[in-house]
Amino acid sequence: MARPFKQVDVFTDRAFAGNPVAVIFDADDLTDAQMQRIANWTNLSETTFLLRARSTEADYRLRIFSPRAELLFGGHPTIGSAHAALEMGRLTPKNGKLVQECGAGLVSLTIQGEGAQRAIAFELPPARIRHLEAAEVTELEAALGAKVEHADPPRIVDVGLKWAVARLRDAAQVRELKPDFARLSNFDRRMVTAGVTVFGAYSAAASGDGPAVEVRSFAPLHGAPEDPVCGSGNGAVAVFLRDTGLLDAIGRHYVASQGTQVGRDGRVHITVDERGVVRVGGHCVTCVDGTLAI
Repeated sequence: MARPFKQVDVFTDRAFAGNPVAVIFDADDLTDAQMQRIANWTNLSETTFLLRARSTEADYRLRIFSPRAELLFGGHPTIGSAHAALEMGRLTPKNGKLVQECGAGLVSLTIQGEGAQRAIAFELPPARIRHLEAAEVTELEAALGAKVEHADPPRIVDVGLKWAVARLRDAAQVRELKPDFARLSNFDRRMVTAGVTVFGAYSAAASGDGPAVEVRSFAPLHGAPEDPVCGSGNGAVAVFLRDTGLLDAIGRHYVASQGTQVGRDGRVHITVDERGVVRVGGHCVTCVDGTLAI
């Protein structure tokens, strides 16, 4: 049976500069094993399947798979799948909003603009946070091959995906990082985390009208040594900035850069409102539009 299929580049307004997600429609009759096999075949960091909602509060249901396992939530899969469904005419926003049902629960999305100008943002699920212990920080630094900032210590930020988040000295140190992926895999296995996200700020002079922070996300244990542009990872960074007071210097509306080390140029738009709610957004470009024989 042929099913509609799109491959969407997320967090970019030009093709091949963001993070691709494969989106398969009409997936209600697919088994878990079929979905996992397809996700392994696409070999992207995430593949999504759109289904009818079970909750009366949701507009649709989304299942998200990495090449190795199903995920409760994912940032760029959420935005890319909504873009694909809107482009197909499968969804109609109500007052500029959609509600997605997924493993992490209900996720609210905001839609602004249309066509190539469309921007989509999701409300980050409430975060659960735990600071790393001293021995865990030492283990993380050994895996990263660099010292992290101890004044604002690394922590686990669980937003449906669990990220270990660490602040580095500045954006330059983030770009220059050469982590040990085998050690990172062992770290994630022991910490039961999806991966490690690091960030560093640009100076005001260096950023100008450009990004405020540089971000990198590593998930080698789950088949993505370096995620090109990570929505949930950036959301976890925003939680870190909010809870440490560092957001005051950066601002409640900022842009993060990610992906240059793997040949991409992603831009993630972050908003933290007066209640502390984090929204993660960006633009999308459809790069593949066709059908998938299943």
